[in-house]
Amino acid sequence: MRIFLAPMEGVVDFSVRALLSGIGGIDGCVTEFVRVTHTQLPEKVFQRFMPELNNNCRTQNGTNVKLQLLGGNAESLAINAQRAVNYGARAIDLNFGCPAKTVNNSDGGASLLRSPERVYNIVRAVRCAVPSDIPVSAKIRLGFEDRSSYMDNATAVAEAGASELCVHARSKADGYKPPAYWDYINRIREAVDIPVVANGEIWNLEDFKRCREQSGCEDFMLGRGLMAHPDLARQIKAHIAGEEYQCLSWREICTMLHNFHRGTVDHYPEKYMGNRLKQWLMYLRRHYPEADVFFEAVKRQRDAASIERIFDEQYAVIS
Repeated sequence: MRIFLAPMEGVVDFSVRALLSGIGGIDGCVTEFVRVTHTQLPEKVFQRFMPELNNNCRTQNGTNVKLQLLGGNAESLAINAQRAVNYGARAIDLNFGCPAKTVNNSDGGASLLRSPERVYNIVRAVRCAVPSDIPVSAKIRLGFEDRSSYMDNATAVAEAGASELCVHARSKADGYKPPAYWDYINRIREAVDIPVVANGEIWNLEDFKRCREQSGCEDFMLGRGLMAHPDLARQIKAHIAGEEYQCLSWREICTMLHNFHRGTVDHYPEKYMGNRLKQWLMYLRRHYPEADVFFEAVKRQRDAASIERIFDEQYAVIS
């Protein structure tokens, strides 16, 4: 069984990938999407989205990272996929799942699911453009306006030569509202001859068990669930192995957040100081009540010294 970290745009950058993969239980990561239009992207763009290119496409603890591309022009995607491989990428992932309005209005993401033929042409073009030993995977939703085209898009990806398919078990219209329709993934899994990865609404171990039962999958992708419960992948792996597992305490989470904040102070513009920390606390509130108190204390802080002081206060309370 494999567990992947989802490529959450504006959330899971290289720092988060390094931290979460370092906790353990994660078998692979995908970058935030690199938007492809009609230009040939320079190496610095790929480096910005995927600093792991300098580490053989692995995070600091050795977890593999795929480079994700997004766009609607098959020829441009093929050319840029080839360039990315020349710059060191060892796997390409294609985005047919992003539901963001700005992306969909610019001929990208889930909007492409309205035309399974275009999905096929994009996957096929990229598959033919890169060496055969470079995996080309794709992530889809169950459709755009509704879920009626789910099988057409899934078979388009498989027949175009993709090595793997990840399915977010909702349509674009469904957004991120529960439930996730995991049973659709089971139908896809039975119809295609490539590995299928189940994604969507896995927040805890019980969600995982239901997803596994309904989808029939042995491979899973976790996004918001891992942000809310950073060691969820480890917990799932322990459950599969029949082992007892003690989830990370709030003190351990607080230390993790502190290290993350200190390690990323220089990565983001000063006017956004602490924004990634606050964003993470919003997710953690779902699993750790203490995160709510922390968020209220830190939400208006804009400088590193003030945030450090609040961390000291948190440690004093925990002790």
